[in-house]
Amino acid sequence: MSQHIVSAFDRDLEAVQAMVVKMGGLVEAQLLDAALALETRDEELAEEVRKRDKAVDKLEEQINEEAARLIALRAPAASDLRVALSVIKIAGSLERVGDYSKNIAKRSKVLMAMPAINGSTGAIRRMAQTTETMLKDAIDSYIQRDEKLAADVRARDIEVDQMYNALFREFLTYMLEDPRNITPCMHLHFIAKNIERMGDLATAISEQVIYLVTGEMPDDIRPKSESVTAFDESEA
Repeated sequence: MSQHIVSAFDRDLEAVQAMVVKMGGLVEAQLLDAALALETRDEELAEEVRKRDKAVDKLEEQINEEAARLIALRAPAASDLRVALSVIKIAGSLERVGDYSKNIAKRSKVLMAMPAINGSTGAIRRMAQTTETMLKDAIDSYIQRDEKLAADVRARDIEVDQMYNALFREFLTYMLEDPRNITPCMHLHFIAKNIERMGDLATAISEQVIYLVTGEMPDDIRPKSESVTAFDESEA
């Protein structure tokens, strides 16, 4: 009977983790499609990204419900409890990435009615691709319980910070050169900031993986590029 209960718990836990992996794939696609819609001024794709966010939200709800049920009914041991709790935290980080992708899509539709800022959307897309790779590797490190890959993702966040700082300076230059650039550059700045935050969330996922494998959160301060602005946004 005890072995049967353990097997049932393992199956349930694997099912929840499979949902996390599925959610990760959806969120990665959301980020790349949002950046592509911005660069190509594709209003239909931007609207599709906005609508697909509901599927990401629904998955997070299912994951939280299943993880809570597992904890309540199975009374897992310490190591299994870490897995169940990490599932909830990782799903929360992925949901936030989905929200930021939706925000990018919404701002992209606004920007389509304005003159393009030369080269900016391509740079944002490259930043998005870098961040998506971090997300993918963070999820892979979770699947494989790969502490080294998780630590590598954590270290790479500085690249996204540097891209954001460079874009901020570029937008500031455009705004100083021509006041008509202020509104589109502000929207582009917020989009870049959203992507920078996604990098932070990928880092948070990798730190959960390190906790899952070692039982301890990283105790060193991860490398961060000094931000050129304290201007922030909380929208979702």
